[in-house]
Parts: sequence; structure tokens; C-alpha cells
Amino acid sequence: MQKVLSLNNIIWRRNGETILNDISFEVNEGEQWAVLGLNGAGKTSILDIIMGYNYPTGGSAEVIGTEFGKASLPEMRKRIGFVSSSLDKFHQTLNRETGLNIVLSGKFSSFGIYQDIDRVSRDKAARILKELNLEHLSDRTYNTFSQGERRRILIGRALMGEPELLILDEPCSGLDIRAREDVLKIVNRIPLEERHLLYVTHHIEELTSAITHVLLIKDGGIVAAGPKKEVLTSELLSDTYKTPVKVYFENERPWLVIDDVEGDND
Repeated sequence: MQKVLSLNNIIWRRNGETILNDISFEVNEGEQWAVLGLNGAGKTSILDIIMGYNYPTGGSAEVIGTEFGKASLPEMRKRIGFVSSSLDKFHQTLNRETGLNIVLSGKFSSFGIYQDIDRVSRDKAARILKELNLEHLSDRTYNTFSQGERRRILIGRALMGEPELLILDEPCSGLDIRAREDVLKIVNRIPLEERHLLYVTHHIEELTSAITHVLLIKDGGIVAAGPKKEVLTSELLSDTYKTPVKVYFENERPWLVIDDVEGDND
């Protein structure tokens, strides 16, 4: 089975402090992964390794056929789509752009359009807007979009580049329930487009049926990694979240409630 990415015994230290310790997991062809953990658990640090923004202090990494230290990481990044609230730092540029131009910019991995655009690319961007039910944003500027519309248009931008791996870093953060479900409908379609997904969150209810495998992270180390229903247990999530919880599945999605141990003893 072909590997989409492979991290082997990854250690990453910053200013003498160990941030990631012995991280090993693989994403194989046909698998769609989620990464779960509390804020500060190491999720973003793992993404920075995968994207090649931070180089491992120890261990080895290979992402979509690119072995770190033996190939061009900038070229690798062109094959990865990335959506995160961290992209909000480009809001001054995005605010001036229409929905169509934002999606088009994904072809060049830029923010803003600085090249001539051919008809084929414009038609493709229009098709993505239609598929994401965002046609009404085509001629509107980013500063008029709702928060949910902004996340969806940035996913459309990522899809414009036809990425082999799509990384969604807490794409539902700050969204209301309706906007969240709009984003998750898009997430559910990713595997149908023969792409691979890495979905990062700390809310297990966002893990739709599209997610097949889960990596649990705590304090820079791995709690568990494997098929979704094997990993999303009350015991393992209580360990990951450092809080007693119970997990149940409904409509192929996991849900979590606090296990009120003290209350049970009253």
C-alpha cells in the first residue's frame, strides 16, 4: 500500500525544550485521518513538520513521496492544500478580492492575482464555487463574507490547486452550528475526489463518516493511532483530554459527554 505520509520517531526541540517526542504514524492510500488533542498538545507542531516549516530534531519524515533532506520541500508544498485560521493574517489582501479571484489564487498558491488567467482556469474556479454552493460570492469581496463563507471559500482556494493532501487545521473554529455543518459537508466529499485529508481539531463531533483513522496527541506524544472506532474510546479520550469523558456514536459521528464521576457518587 502506498504511503501518503510517514513520520518515524520524530523529535522536535525548541530552545532546549522538547515539543514533540517520538511521533510515529503513517497515512496510507485511501485513509483519511484526523488529529485530536487539547490546545498546546502539539497538533500545530506536527503540521509544521509535515509542511516542512520546521525540520525534525530527530527521526525521519516523508510526505507525498518527498523524503526530507533529499528533495525540495517548496515543491512538495505545492502538492498540499492548507486551510487554517492562521490564514486570517492575509485579510488585508483578501478583503479586496472577490470570491472568484480568491479561488483562482489557489492555482498559484498566492494571495491575490498577479498573472493573466486563462478561460480554462476561470471556468474551473467557477465550477468549484458552484460545487461548494458559493456562486453568490463570485463577485462579492471577502470583507462582506460571513465567517463560515470565509472558511468555505478558502477550502475552495485550496482545492483549486488540486492537492494530493488537504490539511484542514481547525476549520470550524469560531463557527456557529449551521456554518460548521456547511464546512463538514465539504469535508465529507473530499475522499470522493481521490484526495487525502488530514483534519485537525479538538472537537470529536466534527469527525464525519469521511474520517477513517484518528491520531490522539497529548503533551507532544502519541496516546493512540489507528482506525476511528478503535481509537475513539472513553478511556483513550479521557487520557487525551485529561478529563473523564464518555464517547458514543450516532449517525456515524462520535459525540462526547463529560463523565461526572463526582456527581455519580452523590
